[in-house]
Amino acid sequence: QVQLVESGGGLVQPGGSLRLSCVASGFTFHYYVMKWYRQAPGKEREYVAGVTIDGGRKNYGESVKGRFTISRDNVRKTVYLQMRSLKVEDTAVYYCHARYLFHNYWGQGTQVTVSS
Repeated sequence: QVQLVESGGGLVQPGGSLRLSCVASGFTFHYYVMKWYRQAPGKEREYVAGVTIDGGRKNYGESVKGRFTISRDNVRKTVYLQMRSLKVEDTAVYYCHARYLFHNYWGQGTQVTVSS
C-alpha cells in the first residue's frame, strides 16, 4: 500500500522555523522525484520545492527561495522541508508529492500556521 505521511507541522510565530518530514512506503522511493506543495484557505495549490531522485538538484517556488530547504534521505525513504524565517503568508496545509513517469502520489497534508 502506497503511503506518504507528513509530519512536523504546527503553530509557530513569525520569524520562526519548522521542519516537515514525509515518510514514504509502498513504492520504490529512490525512483521518484519528490516535491512539496502547499494550499492556503481559498487559494490554489502552490508549488513549494522539488528535489531530484539523488538529491543533486533542487528548486523552489519564488515565494520561499532563500528561506526553505528541501532534502531527501533515500535510505530512510524520507523527504524534508526545512522552513526558516516563516511569515504569516506561509500558513497553509503542506503536502508531499511523489512522481515517477505516470505514477503520482500525494500525502494527506500537515497544517502549518504562522501567527503571533
